[in-house]
Amino acid sequence: MSILIFIFGLIIGSFLNVVIYRLPAGKPMIFSRSECNHCQTELSIKDLVPFFSYLLLGGNCRYCESVFSLQYPAVELLTGFLFLLLYKQYFLSTQFLVYGFLTTLLIVASVIDLRQQIIPNQINYLGIGAGTLSSLLLADLSLFSSLVGVVMAGGALLFLAVISRGGIGMGDVKFLAMIGSFLGARLALLSLVLGSLIGSLLFLPFLVIGVKGRKDRVPFGPLIALGAIIMILKGEELIAWYLNFFSIN
Repeated sequence: MSILIFIFGLIIGSFLNVVIYRLPAGKPMIFSRSECNHCQTELSIKDLVPFFSYLLLGGNCRYCESVFSLQYPAVELLTGFLFLLLYKQYFLSTQFLVYGFLTTLLIVASVIDLRQQIIPNQINYLGIGAGTLSSLLLADLSLFSSLVGVVMAGGALLFLAVISRGGIGMGDVKFLAMIGSFLGARLALLSLVLGSLIGSLLFLPFLVIGVKGRKDRVPFGPLIALGAIIMILKGEELIAWYLNFFSIN
C-alpha cells in the first residue's frame, strides 16, 4: 500500500505543477493539454509520466531538447514523500484526506511564493472554505475551533504585518488564516513560530557573510508551510514533549 500511496502522490504532484504554472498566469488548469514551455509542442502521455518521464528524457524536451525545470520532478517527489508520511501517520482515514488536501495547498502556495513572491487569493480562500468545512469531518477539530483558528492565526500575523510596516504581505496573513482553518489556532500559531525560527536559522549565515541584507525580502510562505507540515505530522507530540521537558526542569 505504501508504494501505491507514493505513486498516487507523484500523480498529484504532477497536477500541482500544472496549477503552479497556470494559476498565476490565469490559464485553465483542466481540459487543456500540457505543452513544452519553449516550443509549445503538445506533450504526449509518454512525456507526462510523473518523475519517470523526466528521468528517462534526461530533463530535456523530447521535441526541442530544451531543459525542463528541476521544479517538476522536485514537486512530484516532494508530494509523493509527504503523502507517504501522512499515510504512515494517519493511514487511510479522514485525517489523511483532509491533511493531504491541505498539503497540496501548502506545496502550491510555497512554490508560487518562491517563484513570484505572491500567494494567490484563490489558494487562500479555497483553503479557508475547505478547512472550515473539514472541521465537520474531523473529530479533533470543531467548527468553532476552525473559525477561531482563522481569526486568531490571521489576526496575529496581521498585527505583525502592521508593526513591520510592509515586511509581511497580506498574502502571508491569509495563508496563515487558511492554515488555522485546518489546524486550529494553537497549531497554526506554532507553525508561524516554528517557520520563523527555521527562517532565522537559514537566513542568519547569509546575513553574516553579506549575501543578504536586513531589508531583503525572504519568501515567508514556504517557511510557514514547513512549520505547518511539521505540526500536521508531529505537532501534538512536540507540544507534549515541550510541556514534559519544562515540567521536569
